[in-house]
Amino acid sequence: MTAGARTGRFALLPAGTVPEAALLLGARALRAFGDGLISLLLPVHLARLGFGPVAIGALATATLAGSAALTLTVGLAAHRLPKGRTPLLGAAVLMVATGLAFPLASQFWPLMLIAFVGTINPSSGDVSVFLPLEQARLSETVPNRGRTALFARYSLIGSLAAAVGSLCAGVPELLAGATGIDPGMAIDGAFLLYALLGLASLLLYRRLPDTQADALSVPAEPLRRSRGILLRLAALFSLDAFAGGLVVQSLLALWLFERFGLSLATTGVIFFWTGLLSAVSYLVAERIAARIGWCARPARPSAKPTPI
Repeated sequence: MTAGARTGRFALLPAGTVPEAALLLGARALRAFGDGLISLLLPVHLARLGFGPVAIGALATATLAGSAALTLTVGLAAHRLPKGRTPLLGAAVLMVATGLAFPLASQFWPLMLIAFVGTINPSSGDVSVFLPLEQARLSETVPNRGRTALFARYSLIGSLAAAVGSLCAGVPELLAGATGIDPGMAIDGAFLLYALLGLASLLLYRRLPDTQADALSVPAEPLRRSRGILLRLAALFSLDAFAGGLVVQSLLALWLFERFGLSLATTGVIFFWTGLLSAVSYLVAERIAARIGWCARPARPSAKPTPI
């Protein structure tokens, strides 16, 4: 990528961003595509195994609960974890293992274990441990003035890739109809593709500089005046996440399948367009932040603890 491409006003990366950010954005796109694809195929796969809506909902809940538990664990133990790219490499290996293991299991409890421990995401947004790990690295790749723009692009790319993944959810069904192969086998192939996307993400993470910054080793200072802001934002995001949990994409797709008899291809088109419309909001958010400021925005990881 040339310097001009990196510093142009409408460039993918804001001015001053180091090339490392492009690797993180690429990995984000790969993972989001896989999430968009699997979120629609997951209820179909589980229904083919004989599970009803309650069991499918329980498995979807397990995926979200497992992601939350792992993310919280990583956050609390961040100072004990290896620095550099190692945590991201470990998460990518877990994604590969999830894609390989999920189609091999057919009983409820093994699936529940894989769902809880693995990286399967039943929603359209990124709720996995990748999110804080990538954002921590991303915040170090751009000057302060370009950080909001870079994070907006990070979210934009994720939404667009997830939308394309949803659109491709109908491919296994169409492929089975065109070739005569078993539809279940075609869906299993999508899980293998998910594993390959994890492998591709791992290869991108391997290209990240494995730095051991001294700033990351200093003891963290306690929150000061920012504690109240952080707690209010946490409450706001929790309320928003609770509302979003009522319409998880996998369960919404299941409802569309059963209530209206929609095909995977048609459902994928619906979620493709909703994903595109959602992506537009990130471009608008960047402009609004540039106009009114971003003092009370979500907290971001920082290389150095800054008293507030």
